Amino acid sequence: MKHTPFLIASTVLASLTLAATLGGCAVGPNYARPSAPLSPAFKEAAGWSLAAPADTLDRGDWWTLFNDPTLNALEAKVQVSNQNIIAAEAAYRQARATVSEQRAGLFPTVTLNGSGAESGGGTGSRGQVITGAGGGTVASGSGTGSGGNRTTSYRANIGASWEPDVWGRIRRTIEAAKSNAQASAADLAAARLSAQGELATDYFGLREADAEIALDRATIEGYQRSLTIANNRYRAGVTVKSDVYQAQTQLANAQADLAGLDQQRANFEHAIAVLTGEAPGNFSLALAPWIATVPAIPPSLPSTLLQRRPDIAAAERRVEAANAQIGVQTAAYFPTISLTGSYGFAASELGSLFNSANSLWSYGASVAETLFDAGARRARVTESKAAHDQAVARYRETVLEALRNVENELAATRVLAQQAELRRQASTAADAAETIVANQYRSGQVPYTDVVTAQAAAFNARRALAQSAAQRQTTAVALIQSLGGGWKAGEDSGADPKPSR
Repeated sequence: MKHTPFLIASTVLASLTLAATLGGCAVGPNYARPSAPLSPAFKEAAGWSLAAPADTLDRGDWWTLFNDPTLNALEAKVQVSNQNIIAAEAAYRQARATVSEQRAGLFPTVTLNGSGAESGGGTGSRGQVITGAGGGTVASGSGTGSGGNRTTSYRANIGASWEPDVWGRIRRTIEAAKSNAQASAADLAAARLSAQGELATDYFGLREADAEIALDRATIEGYQRSLTIANNRYRAGVTVKSDVYQAQTQLANAQADLAGLDQQRANFEHAIAVLTGEAPGNFSLALAPWIATVPAIPPSLPSTLLQRRPDIAAAERRVEAANAQIGVQTAAYFPTISLTGSYGFAASELGSLFNSANSLWSYGASVAETLFDAGARRARVTESKAAHDQAVARYRETVLEALRNVENELAATRVLAQQAELRRQASTAADAAETIVANQYRSGQVPYTDVVTAQAAAFNARRALAQSAAQRQTTAVALIQSLGGGWKAGEDSGADPKPSR
Protein backbone atom coordinates (compact mmCIF):
# COMPACT_ATOMS: atom_id res chain seq x y z
CA MET A 1 0.00 0.00 0.00
CA LYS A 2 1.31 3.43 -0.90
CA HIS A 3 1.83 5.74 2.08
CA THR A 4 0.93 9.27 1.00
CA PRO A 5 1.59 12.30 3.23
CA PHE A 6 -2.20 12.71 3.54
CA LEU A 7 -2.53 9.14 4.84
CA ILE A 8 0.32 9.70 7.25
CA ALA A 9 -1.24 12.92 8.59
CA SER A 10 -4.64 11.26 8.94
CA THR A 11 -3.18 8.36 10.88
CA VAL A 12 -1.25 10.62 13.21
CA LEU A 13 -4.30 12.85 13.70
CA ALA A 14 -6.43 9.83 14.59
CA SER A 15 -3.83 8.68 17.11
CA LEU A 16 -3.66 12.12 18.69
CA THR A 17 -7.47 12.35 18.87
CA LEU A 18 -7.68 8.96 20.58
CA ALA A 19 -4.99 9.92 23.07
CA ALA A 20 -6.71 13.22 23.81
CA THR A 21 -9.98 11.38 24.41
CA LEU A 22 -8.28 8.99 26.79
CA GLY A 23 -6.65 11.99 28.47
CA GLY A 24 -9.94 13.03 30.05
CA CYS A 25 -9.15 11.27 33.32
CA ALA A 26 -6.63 12.23 35.96
CA VAL A 27 -5.63 9.79 38.66
CA GLY A 28 -5.21 10.79 42.28
CA PRO A 29 -7.63 12.50 44.69
CA ASN A 30 -9.50 15.64 43.67
CA TYR A 31 -8.88 18.55 45.99
CA ALA A 32 -11.26 19.55 48.77
CA ARG A 33 -10.38 22.33 51.20
CA PRO A 34 -9.53 20.80 54.61
CA SER A 35 -11.61 21.65 57.61
CA ALA A 36 -10.19 23.96 60.28
CA PRO A 37 -10.97 24.28 64.01
CA LEU A 38 -13.06 27.48 63.89
CA SER A 39 -15.23 28.83 66.69
CA PRO A 40 -18.73 30.11 65.88
CA ALA A 41 -17.80 33.55 67.23
CA PHE A 42 -14.84 35.42 68.68
CA LYS A 43 -14.89 35.57 72.44
CA GLU A 44 -13.52 39.11 72.51
CA ALA A 45 -15.95 40.62 69.98
CA ALA A 46 -19.65 40.15 69.37
CA GLY A 47 -21.37 39.91 66.01
CA TRP A 48 -18.78 37.80 64.19
CA SER A 49 -19.79 34.86 62.01
CA LEU A 50 -17.94 32.39 59.83
CA ALA A 51 -17.43 32.86 56.09
CA ALA A 52 -15.55 31.39 53.16
CA PRO A 53 -11.93 32.45 52.41
CA ALA A 54 -11.70 35.71 50.47
CA ASP A 55 -8.03 36.64 50.46
CA THR A 56 -8.31 38.33 47.06
CA LEU A 57 -10.65 41.09 48.29
CA ASP A 58 -9.45 44.68 48.20
CA ARG A 59 -7.97 45.59 51.56
CA GLY A 60 -7.62 49.27 50.80
CA ASP A 61 -4.94 51.61 52.15
CA TRP A 62 -5.61 50.73 55.77
CA TRP A 63 -2.98 53.11 57.14
CA THR A 64 -5.11 56.09 56.06
CA LEU A 65 -7.34 55.25 59.04
CA PHE A 66 -4.73 56.99 61.21
CA ASN A 67 -5.10 60.33 59.36
CA ASP A 68 -1.36 61.01 59.26
CA PRO A 69 -0.08 62.48 55.94
CA THR A 70 3.55 61.64 56.74
CA LEU A 71 2.67 58.01 57.39
CA ASN A 72 0.70 57.89 54.14
CA ALA A 73 3.71 59.14 52.17
CA LEU A 74 6.05 56.62 53.80
CA GLU A 75 3.68 53.71 53.16
CA ALA A 76 3.54 54.66 49.49
CA LYS A 77 7.33 54.35 49.31
CA VAL A 78 7.25 50.92 50.96
CA GLN A 79 5.01 49.65 48.18
CA VAL A 80 7.68 50.21 45.53
CA SER A 81 11.04 50.37 47.32
CA ASN A 82 11.07 47.73 50.05
CA GLN A 83 13.56 45.02 49.09
CA ASN A 84 11.67 42.17 50.77
CA ILE A 85 8.57 43.05 48.76
CA ILE A 86 10.65 43.21 45.57
CA ALA A 87 12.12 39.78 46.32
CA ALA A 88 8.66 38.32 47.02
CA GLU A 89 7.35 39.79 43.77
CA ALA A 90 10.21 38.18 41.86
CA ALA A 91 9.42 34.84 43.53
CA TYR A 92 5.82 35.20 42.41
CA ARG A 93 6.90 35.86 38.81
CA GLN A 94 9.13 32.79 39.01
CA ALA A 95 6.20 30.67 40.22
CA ARG A 96 4.00 31.92 37.38
CA ALA A 97 6.72 31.05 34.87
CA THR A 98 6.83 27.53 36.36
CA VAL A 99 3.11 27.18 35.61
CA SER A 100 3.74 28.11 31.97
CA GLU A 101 6.64 25.67 31.81
CA GLN A 102 4.51 22.80 33.15
CA ARG A 103 1.58 23.66 30.86
CA ALA A 104 3.89 23.35 27.83
CA GLY A 105 4.05 19.61 28.55
CA LEU A 106 0.47 19.25 27.29
CA PHE A 107 1.55 20.08 23.72
CA PRO A 108 3.82 18.36 21.18
CA THR A 109 7.45 19.30 20.80
CA VAL A 110 8.29 20.20 17.20
CA THR A 111 11.88 20.25 15.93
CA LEU A 112 13.51 21.24 12.64
CA ASN A 113 16.83 19.66 11.60
CA GLY A 114 19.10 20.17 8.63
CA SER A 115 22.53 18.82 7.75
CA GLY A 116 25.06 18.62 4.99
CA ALA A 117 28.11 16.36 4.88
CA GLU A 118 30.93 15.47 2.52
CA SER A 119 33.14 12.46 3.06
CA GLY A 120 35.86 10.61 1.19
CA GLY A 121 37.75 7.35 1.40
CA GLY A 122 39.62 4.72 -0.59
CA THR A 123 38.69 3.29 -3.98
CA GLY A 124 36.72 0.34 -2.62
CA SER A 125 33.27 1.88 -2.48
CA ARG A 126 31.49 3.99 -5.06
CA GLY A 127 28.36 4.91 -3.12
CA GLN A 128 26.67 5.21 0.23
CA VAL A 129 23.26 4.25 1.54
CA ILE A 130 21.45 6.67 3.84
CA THR A 131 18.66 5.34 6.03
CA GLY A 132 15.64 7.63 6.29
CA ALA A 133 13.79 8.50 9.49
CA GLY A 134 10.80 6.38 8.45
CA GLY A 135 12.79 3.28 7.62
CA GLY A 136 13.27 4.00 3.87
CA THR A 137 16.60 4.43 2.17
CA VAL A 138 18.06 6.80 -0.37
CA ALA A 139 21.33 6.51 -2.25
CA SER A 140 23.64 9.44 -2.07
CA GLY A 141 25.74 10.48 -5.01
CA SER A 142 29.47 9.91 -5.29
CA GLY A 143 32.28 11.12 -7.39
CA THR A 144 35.90 10.25 -7.98
CA GLY A 145 38.68 12.70 -7.55
CA SER A 146 42.41 12.64 -7.05
CA GLY A 147 41.90 12.02 -3.36
CA GLY A 148 39.69 8.93 -3.88
CA ASN A 149 35.93 8.53 -3.61
CA ARG A 150 33.97 11.45 -2.25
CA THR A 151 30.35 11.37 -1.05
CA THR A 152 28.07 14.34 -0.55
CA SER A 153 24.71 14.23 1.30
CA TYR A 154 22.13 16.77 2.39
CA ARG A 155 19.19 16.25 4.73
CA ALA A 156 16.31 18.36 6.10
CA ASN A 157 13.38 17.19 8.20
CA ILE A 158 10.75 18.38 10.62
CA GLY A 159 9.77 16.13 13.51
CA ALA A 160 7.33 16.09 16.41
CA SER A 161 7.01 14.12 19.62
CA TRP A 162 4.18 14.09 22.12
CA GLU A 163 3.42 12.30 25.34
CA PRO A 164 -0.38 12.38 25.74
CA ASP A 165 -1.47 13.09 29.29
CA VAL A 166 -3.66 10.00 29.45
CA TRP A 167 -3.46 9.55 33.20
CA GLY A 168 -3.37 13.23 34.15
CA ARG A 169 0.23 13.35 35.40
CA ILE A 170 0.97 16.60 33.57
CA ARG A 171 -2.36 18.12 34.56
CA ARG A 172 -1.75 17.28 38.20
CA THR A 173 1.72 18.83 37.88
CA ILE A 174 0.15 21.98 36.42
CA GLU A 175 -2.40 21.97 39.23
CA ALA A 176 0.40 21.81 41.79
CA ALA A 177 2.32 24.58 40.01
CA LYS A 178 -0.79 26.80 39.95
CA SER A 179 -1.38 26.24 43.65
CA ASN A 180 2.24 27.03 44.41
CA ALA A 181 1.97 30.20 42.30
CA GLN A 182 -1.11 31.25 44.25
CA ALA A 183 0.73 30.49 47.48
CA SER A 184 3.58 32.66 46.21
CA ALA A 185 1.08 35.44 45.50
CA ALA A 186 -0.14 35.11 49.08
CA ASP A 187 3.47 35.24 50.29
CA LEU A 188 3.87 38.47 48.35
CA ALA A 189 0.78 39.89 50.03
CA ALA A 190 2.11 38.73 53.40
CA ALA A 191 5.48 40.39 52.76
CA ARG A 192 3.75 43.60 51.74
CA LEU A 193 1.44 43.57 54.78
CA SER A 194 4.35 42.78 57.10
CA ALA A 195 6.46 45.66 55.74
CA GLN A 196 3.52 48.06 55.92
CA GLY A 197 2.72 47.04 59.49
CA GLU A 198 6.35 47.22 60.59
CA LEU A 199 6.68 50.69 59.09
CA ALA A 200 3.55 51.92 60.87
CA THR A 201 4.76 50.45 64.17
CA ASP A 202 8.20 52.04 63.81
CA TYR A 203 6.64 55.35 62.78
CA PHE A 204 4.39 55.45 65.84
CA GLY A 205 7.37 54.47 67.98
CA LEU A 206 9.28 57.42 66.54
CA ARG A 207 6.38 59.81 67.22
CA GLU A 208 6.10 58.47 70.75
CA ALA A 209 9.83 59.16 71.17
CA ASP A 210 9.23 62.69 69.88
CA ALA A 211 6.46 63.17 72.44
CA GLU A 212 8.60 61.81 75.27
CA ILE A 213 11.53 64.00 74.19
CA ALA A 214 9.29 67.07 74.38
CA LEU A 215 8.00 65.82 77.74
CA ASP A 216 11.54 65.27 79.05
CA ARG A 217 12.65 68.70 77.92
CA ALA A 218 9.73 70.34 79.72
CA THR A 219 10.45 68.22 82.78
CA ILE A 220 14.14 69.19 82.70
CA GLU A 221 13.15 72.85 82.67
CA GLY A 222 10.98 72.23 85.72
CA TYR A 223 13.79 70.36 87.49
CA GLN A 224 16.18 73.22 86.75
CA ARG A 225 13.74 75.63 88.36
CA SER A 226 13.49 73.32 91.37
CA LEU A 227 17.29 73.20 91.63
CA THR A 228 17.43 76.99 91.52
CA ILE A 229 14.85 77.20 94.32
CA ALA A 230 16.74 74.64 96.41
CA ASN A 231 20.01 76.56 95.93
CA ASN A 232 18.40 79.86 96.91
CA ARG A 233 16.83 78.36 100.01
CA TYR A 234 20.12 76.72 100.98
CA ARG A 235 22.05 80.00 100.60
CA ALA A 236 19.39 81.69 102.67
CA GLY A 237 19.92 79.07 105.36
CA VAL A 238 16.33 77.92 105.15
CA THR A 239 17.10 74.35 104.06
CA VAL A 240 19.92 71.83 104.07
CA LYS A 241 22.48 70.93 101.43
CA SER A 242 20.82 67.56 100.81
CA ASP A 243 17.92 69.33 99.12
CA VAL A 244 20.35 70.70 96.55
CA TYR A 245 21.89 67.27 95.99
CA GLN A 246 18.47 65.72 95.52
CA ALA A 247 17.54 68.36 92.95
CA GLN A 248 20.83 67.82 91.11
CA THR A 249 20.32 64.05 91.06
CA GLN A 250 16.82 64.40 89.70
CA LEU A 251 17.95 66.81 86.98
CA ALA A 252 20.90 64.64 85.88
CA ASN A 253 18.72 61.53 85.65
CA ALA A 254 16.19 63.38 83.49
CA GLN A 255 18.99 64.61 81.19
CA ALA A 256 20.31 61.03 80.89
CA ASP A 257 16.81 59.81 80.00
CA LEU A 258 16.64 62.46 77.30
CA ALA A 259 19.89 61.21 75.73
CA GLY A 260 18.49 57.66 75.71
CA LEU A 261 15.37 58.86 73.95
CA ASP A 262 17.51 60.51 71.26
CA GLN A 263 19.15 57.15 70.58
CA GLN A 264 15.79 55.38 70.53
CA ARG A 265 14.42 57.86 68.02
CA ALA A 266 17.49 57.44 65.82
CA ASN A 267 16.99 53.66 65.78
CA PHE A 268 13.37 54.06 64.68
CA GLU A 269 14.42 56.51 61.98
CA HIS A 270 17.05 54.11 60.64
CA ALA A 271 14.52 51.26 60.58
CA ILE A 272 12.05 53.38 58.62
CA ALA A 273 14.78 54.28 56.12
CA VAL A 274 15.53 50.61 55.41
CA LEU A 275 11.84 49.76 55.07
CA THR A 276 11.42 52.49 52.47
CA GLY A 277 14.50 51.35 50.55
CA GLU A 278 16.82 54.23 51.49
CA ALA A 279 20.21 54.36 53.13
CA PRO A 280 19.86 55.50 56.76
CA GLY A 281 22.50 58.17 56.18
CA ASN A 282 20.35 59.79 53.49
CA PHE A 283 17.07 59.73 55.39
CA SER A 284 15.64 61.82 58.20
CA LEU A 285 12.24 62.65 59.65
CA ALA A 286 11.78 66.06 61.21
CA LEU A 287 10.10 66.51 64.57
CA ALA A 288 6.37 66.89 64.08
CA PRO A 289 3.24 66.96 66.22
CA TRP A 290 2.01 63.51 67.11
CA ILE A 291 -1.33 62.68 65.50
CA ALA A 292 -2.50 60.15 68.08
CA THR A 293 -5.52 58.92 66.12
CA VAL A 294 -6.73 55.44 67.03
CA PRO A 295 -9.14 53.96 64.46
CA ALA A 296 -12.47 52.93 65.93
CA ILE A 297 -13.31 49.26 65.43
CA PRO A 298 -16.74 48.77 63.84
CA PRO A 299 -19.25 47.29 66.28
CA SER A 300 -19.67 44.25 64.03
CA LEU A 301 -16.65 43.15 62.02
CA PRO A 302 -17.29 40.78 59.10
CA SER A 303 -15.54 37.47 59.56
CA THR A 304 -14.45 37.54 55.91
CA LEU A 305 -11.65 39.84 57.02
CA LEU A 306 -9.92 37.03 58.91
CA GLN A 307 -10.16 34.80 55.85
CA ARG A 308 -8.17 37.37 53.85
CA ARG A 309 -5.03 36.72 55.88
CA PRO A 310 -2.23 35.97 53.39
CA ASP A 311 -0.63 33.31 55.60
CA ILE A 312 -3.92 31.37 55.76
CA ALA A 313 -4.30 31.62 51.99
CA ALA A 314 -0.71 30.48 51.39
CA ALA A 315 -1.07 27.51 53.75
CA GLU A 316 -4.32 26.41 52.08
CA ARG A 317 -2.84 26.68 48.57
CA ARG A 318 0.12 24.54 49.65
CA VAL A 319 -2.33 21.89 50.81
CA GLU A 320 -3.78 21.90 47.31
CA ALA A 321 -0.32 21.61 45.77
CA ALA A 322 0.50 18.66 48.04
CA ASN A 323 -2.80 17.00 47.06
CA ALA A 324 -1.90 17.33 43.36
CA GLN A 325 1.46 15.70 43.99
CA ILE A 326 -0.35 12.55 45.12
CA GLY A 327 -1.87 12.33 41.63
CA VAL A 328 1.50 12.95 40.00
CA GLN A 329 3.05 10.02 41.86
CA THR A 330 0.00 7.77 41.37
CA ALA A 331 0.28 8.25 37.58
CA ALA A 332 3.59 6.37 37.69
CA TYR A 333 1.60 3.12 38.09
CA PHE A 334 0.24 3.47 34.55
CA PRO A 335 1.98 3.10 31.16
CA THR A 336 3.70 6.00 29.47
CA ILE A 337 2.54 6.54 25.89
CA SER A 338 4.64 8.48 23.37
CA LEU A 339 3.84 9.48 19.79
CA THR A 340 6.50 10.53 17.28
CA GLY A 341 6.49 11.58 13.65
CA SER A 342 8.79 13.21 11.13
CA TYR A 343 8.87 14.26 7.50
CA GLY A 344 11.89 15.37 5.50
CA PHE A 345 14.16 15.02 2.50
CA ALA A 346 17.59 13.55 1.71
CA ALA A 347 19.60 14.00 -1.49
CA SER A 348 23.10 14.07 -2.84
CA GLU A 349 22.63 17.48 -4.46
CA LEU A 350 21.39 20.54 -2.68
CA GLY A 351 19.34 21.71 -5.66
CA SER A 352 17.24 18.55 -5.72
CA LEU A 353 16.88 18.20 -1.94
CA PHE A 354 13.22 19.15 -1.77
CA ASN A 355 12.03 17.00 -4.70
CA SER A 356 9.16 14.67 -3.74
CA ALA A 357 11.19 11.68 -4.90
CA ASN A 358 13.70 12.38 -2.12
CA SER A 359 11.17 12.58 0.70
CA LEU A 360 11.42 10.57 3.93
CA TRP A 361 8.74 10.10 6.56
CA SER A 362 8.12 8.18 9.73
CA TYR A 363 5.54 7.94 12.49
CA GLY A 364 5.11 5.64 15.42
CA ALA A 365 3.96 5.12 18.96
CA SER A 366 5.56 3.55 22.00
CA VAL A 367 4.28 2.31 25.33
CA ALA A 368 6.45 1.81 28.40
CA GLU A 369 5.43 0.28 31.70
CA THR A 370 7.50 -0.47 34.80
CA LEU A 371 6.94 -4.08 35.85
CA PHE A 372 9.05 -4.14 39.01
CA ASP A 373 10.66 -1.37 41.03
CA ALA A 374 10.85 -2.95 44.49
CA GLY A 375 8.10 -0.72 45.85
CA ALA A 376 9.61 2.62 44.79
CA ARG A 377 6.32 3.93 43.31
CA ARG A 378 4.34 2.89 46.35
CA ALA A 379 6.86 4.62 48.59
CA ARG A 380 6.63 7.84 46.55
CA VAL A 381 2.82 7.82 46.78
CA THR A 382 3.04 7.24 50.54
CA GLU A 383 5.55 10.07 50.78
CA SER A 384 3.21 12.41 48.91
CA LYS A 385 0.29 11.50 51.15
CA ALA A 386 2.41 12.15 54.24
CA ALA A 387 3.47 15.54 52.81
CA HIS A 388 -0.21 16.34 52.23
CA ASP A 389 -1.06 15.46 55.83
CA GLN A 390 1.75 17.75 57.02
CA ALA A 391 0.41 20.59 54.87
CA VAL A 392 -3.09 20.09 56.28
CA ALA A 393 -1.74 20.21 59.83
CA ARG A 394 0.21 23.39 59.08
CA TYR A 395 -2.89 24.97 57.55
CA ARG A 396 -4.98 24.18 60.63
CA GLU A 397 -2.24 25.46 62.92
CA THR A 398 -2.07 28.68 60.88
CA VAL A 399 -5.83 29.15 61.32
CA LEU A 400 -5.56 28.55 65.07
CA GLU A 401 -2.71 31.05 65.36
CA ALA A 402 -4.74 33.57 63.38
CA LEU A 403 -7.68 33.13 65.73
CA ARG A 404 -5.39 33.54 68.73
CA ASN A 405 -3.84 36.70 67.27
CA VAL A 406 -7.22 38.30 66.63
CA GLU A 407 -8.50 37.40 70.09
CA ASN A 408 -5.33 38.81 71.69
CA GLU A 409 -5.47 42.07 69.77
CA LEU A 410 -9.19 42.54 70.39
CA ALA A 411 -8.61 42.02 74.11
CA ALA A 412 -5.64 44.40 74.08
CA THR A 413 -7.69 47.01 72.22
CA ARG A 414 -10.46 46.84 74.79
CA VAL A 415 -8.13 46.95 77.81
CA LEU A 416 -5.94 49.75 76.44
CA ALA A 417 -9.01 51.88 75.77
CA GLN A 418 -9.98 51.51 79.42
CA GLN A 419 -6.42 52.18 80.57
CA ALA A 420 -6.13 55.33 78.44
CA GLU A 421 -8.89 57.08 80.38
CA LEU A 422 -7.44 55.96 83.70
CA ARG A 423 -3.95 57.13 82.64
CA ARG A 424 -5.39 60.52 81.71
CA GLN A 425 -7.06 60.85 85.12
CA ALA A 426 -3.85 59.77 86.88
CA SER A 427 -1.77 62.29 84.94
CA THR A 428 -4.20 65.14 85.70
CA ALA A 429 -4.17 64.30 89.41
CA ALA A 430 -0.37 63.95 89.51
CA ASP A 431 0.08 67.35 87.84
CA ALA A 432 -2.20 68.96 90.42
CA ALA A 433 -0.36 67.26 93.28
CA GLU A 434 3.01 68.42 91.91
CA THR A 435 1.83 72.03 91.82
CA ILE A 436 0.48 71.91 95.38
CA VAL A 437 3.61 70.29 96.85
CA ALA A 438 5.90 72.76 95.02
CA ASN A 439 3.98 75.70 96.51
CA GLN A 440 4.10 74.07 99.96
CA TYR A 441 7.86 73.66 99.69
CA ARG A 442 8.36 77.30 98.75
CA SER A 443 6.48 78.29 101.89
CA GLY A 444 8.47 75.83 103.99
CA GLN A 445 5.53 73.56 104.83
CA VAL A 446 7.02 70.28 103.47
CA PRO A 447 10.54 68.90 102.99
CA TYR A 448 12.11 68.68 99.56
CA THR A 449 11.68 64.91 99.58
CA ASP A 450 7.96 65.47 99.06
CA VAL A 451 8.73 67.66 96.05
CA VAL A 452 10.93 64.96 94.50
CA THR A 453 8.26 62.34 95.06
CA ALA A 454 5.50 64.51 93.57
CA GLN A 455 7.59 65.50 90.54
CA ALA A 456 8.61 61.88 89.85
CA ALA A 457 5.00 60.73 90.10
CA ALA A 458 3.82 63.46 87.73
CA PHE A 459 6.57 62.72 85.21
CA ASN A 460 5.88 58.97 85.28
CA ALA A 461 2.16 59.60 84.83
CA ARG A 462 2.77 61.82 81.81
CA ARG A 463 5.13 59.26 80.28
CA ALA A 464 2.66 56.42 80.92
CA LEU A 465 -0.06 58.46 79.20
CA ALA A 466 2.12 58.93 76.11
CA GLN A 467 3.11 55.26 76.08
CA SER A 468 -0.52 54.24 76.39
CA ALA A 469 -1.43 56.31 73.33
CA ALA A 470 1.38 54.70 71.32
CA GLN A 471 0.36 51.22 72.49
CA ARG A 472 -3.19 51.84 71.31
CA GLN A 473 -1.94 52.80 67.85
CA THR A 474 0.48 49.87 67.54
CA THR A 475 -2.22 47.51 68.81
CA ALA A 476 -4.55 48.84 66.13
CA VAL A 477 -1.85 48.06 63.55
CA ALA A 478 -1.44 44.55 64.95
CA LEU A 479 -5.19 43.99 64.83
CA ILE A 480 -5.32 45.18 61.23
CA GLN A 481 -2.53 42.75 60.34
CA SER A 482 -4.29 39.93 62.21
CA LEU A 483 -7.40 40.58 60.13
CA GLY A 484 -5.43 40.42 56.89
CA GLY A 485 -5.15 44.14 56.23
CA GLY A 486 -7.88 46.25 57.75
CA TRP A 487 -11.61 45.97 58.18
CA LYS A 488 -12.67 47.56 54.90
CA ALA A 489 -14.88 45.08 53.10
CA GLY A 490 -14.19 46.56 49.66
CA GLU A 491 -16.53 46.94 46.72
CA ASP A 492 -15.76 43.44 45.43
CA SER A 493 -16.97 41.63 48.52
CA GLY A 494 -18.78 39.18 46.30
CA ALA A 495 -15.69 38.17 44.39
CA ASP A 496 -14.65 34.58 43.95
CA PRO A 497 -12.60 33.68 47.04
CA LYS A 498 -9.86 32.13 44.88
CA PRO A 499 -8.19 33.23 41.66
CA SER A 500 -9.45 31.69 38.44
CA ARG A 501 -7.66 28.54 37.49
